Amino acid sequence: MKIFCSRANPTTGSVEWLEEDEHYDYHQEIARSSYADMLHDKDRNVKYYQGIRAAVSRVKDRGQKALVLDIGTGTGLLSMMAVTAGADFCYAIEGDEEFRKDFCTGDSCCPGNVLFPRAGLRAEACGEPTQEQRVFIRLFRSFEGDMPCRANILVTELFDTELIGEGALPSYEHAHRHLVEENCEAVPHRATVYAQLVESRRMWSWNKLFPIRVQTSLGEQVIVPPVDLENCPGAPSVCDIQLNQVSPADFTVLSDVLPMFSIDFSKQVSSSAACHSRQFEPLTSGRAQVVLSWWDIEMDPEGKIRCTTAPFWAHSDPEEMQWRDHWMQCVYFLPQEEPVVQGSALCLVAHHDDYCVWYSLQRTSPEKNERVHQMRPVCDCQAHLLWNRPRFGEINDQDRTDRYIQALSTVLKPDSVCLCVSDGSLLSVLAHHLGVEQVFTVESSAASHKLLRKIFKANHLEDKINLIEKRPELLTSEDLKDRKVSLLLGEPFFTTSLLPWHNLYFWYVRTAVDRHLGPGAVVMPQAASLHAVVVEFRDLWRIRSPCGDCEGFDVHVMDDMIKRALDFRESREAEPHPLWEYPCRSLSEPRQILAFDFRQLVPPRLLCAEGTMELRRPGRSHAAVLWMEYHLTPECTLSTGLLEPADPEGGCCWNPHCKQAVYFFSPVLDPRAPLGGPQTVSYAVEFHPDTGDITMEFRLADTPDSPLLSNKVA
Repeated sequence: MKIFCSRANPTTGSVEWLEEDEHYDYHQEIARSSYADMLHDKDRNVKYYQGIRAAVSRVKDRGQKALVLDIGTGTGLLSMMAVTAGADFCYAIEGDEEFRKDFCTGDSCCPGNVLFPRAGLRAEACGEPTQEQRVFIRLFRSFEGDMPCRANILVTELFDTELIGEGALPSYEHAHRHLVEENCEAVPHRATVYAQLVESRRMWSWNKLFPIRVQTSLGEQVIVPPVDLENCPGAPSVCDIQLNQVSPADFTVLSDVLPMFSIDFSKQVSSSAACHSRQFEPLTSGRAQVVLSWWDIEMDPEGKIRCTTAPFWAHSDPEEMQWRDHWMQCVYFLPQEEPVVQGSALCLVAHHDDYCVWYSLQRTSPEKNERVHQMRPVCDCQAHLLWNRPRFGEINDQDRTDRYIQALSTVLKPDSVCLCVSDGSLLSVLAHHLGVEQVFTVESSAASHKLLRKIFKANHLEDKINLIEKRPELLTSEDLKDRKVSLLLGEPFFTTSLLPWHNLYFWYVRTAVDRHLGPGAVVMPQAASLHAVVVEFRDLWRIRSPCGDCEGFDVHVMDDMIKRALDFRESREAEPHPLWEYPCRSLSEPRQILAFDFRQLVPPRLLCAEGTMELRRPGRSHAAVLWMEYHLTPECTLSTGLLEPADPEGGCCWNPHCKQAVYFFSPVLDPRAPLGGPQTVSYAVEFHPDTGDITMEFRLADTPDSPLLSNKVA
């Protein structure tokens, strides 16, 4: 059956209705998931297997049957481990019916047998298990059903980067009350959350608006943030990143690594809000701004089988660190930065509810049994609702601001009439300080309109910059006070953009407001270009590479399911990734693929390009990376991708404020694959101006019939 799905086209701004398969959302979720990354996580898999074998042995040594409950079984890997380890029965609970169907055999999924991806292991989908059917599938979320008897071994993998963000606490709480025996064996047995207080201008720039300096002919002007933005506690969500890619030079450590709280999964777990305090003495004086956090899990009561997400400086064996993307590290921002003095005792407090963690700094330690009550931080200034972390960093980048000032200085005149058409942009303030006679700025959303009004008021500009709340396409001459625009200005940046070329919406806006432009009007940026390079990833290939075998279990069923999911239209698109977090080597030279002239209207015809990219360095071709470059003036260009040429080994320096588009070649080659192969990659690209879509196909030149590099994107 087909269904119609509405989509807001981020490039044209229009709402479209597309015909999709009824399982479209499910396949999108599978294609974008990190299941491949989890299956490639050998450290996780080995430690779980060791922990399960140890738990089964402990139960058997007590003369009991080993009854295992696996909550959120997913691929069934942990259930297969349990049965292979000698469990008498394993109750595997999975709440996603569509996911479960992908592991069913026969014409009907229920009732019927479920075949796990390993020969000889079958599971009964309905009815009581028998001695021959030792894995019993129950199709419900763990808190929606009950079991014939209580399990004495609880196995789960319900953790995210924040540990509790996937609902681990409510799931454990219900399981202990209704599904497992008291003081059952649990794998993992215990989790501990760690924290470290740091000062970091770079990371703090992802959370607060810094003063922005504007050099003008009349001296320096400073754009100051509103008071309520400075006082805002920030966004309530964690910032999860690959902390190992943050340079140690970007932060100053203020505290030792502090164990903040532990959870014993073998006993009753509570999902109620709680706080945990740890007293410490600062290692050096500075400004407390950021809490770095991670966790480890111990698979056994003795703590001998341990899996950790610690960054390299806190890892017991940095040389043997497991790269993973499904579990990263956490960055939490304190509500306000606070001065700390070396040796003067402070108290770091970790707060959590059933799904989230946040931190505060206390001058005195709470008395025993005294609760530190603090509400979960919620943005009340609008900025954290409008700007994400990279956008804060982009706006705070003074070098980037200086380049806009330099470009603006070459095109502005005292009598210029400027119209700004980016989302939540401060370019209108730059234009005013540089002497523009009249400035108009258009904000489509109520949130961005409210935020900019606050910023203008804080800088005494509310009567000097005309703020218009409507879509740019709906502008009228009355909105512009019957003036003709002499400078159309954009970063361009729009909050609806996910992939680099989605900001081509600026071109459609430029076309829509053309009637408001005066003779000889300047458009800035005047042009843009789409660029590409072929790369070999150090680690990111794992999220797309087939696993095949996982600790002796055949998981080709999962590989096939992901492959089928990737056949859906949007799943074949590029994926946005912040490549500063994911090191890679360029195998080809960067190539300009398409050019877009903003001085002209959006053309009625296709823009097409074909060519080849020569692979100049040996390596495994994992993906093509694409980005946009904006040509503000003939002399000034801003890149959303590569910031400088690759080093001799192919090392890349990526724009840290932007996500680049990654087209994974399929199948993605892992480091065990041999080097060699084709020396060129051919491509064909089309830009469809009627829809704003870009279609693209890559192909290995030496294998013309191979579908390996065929991708179609919108």
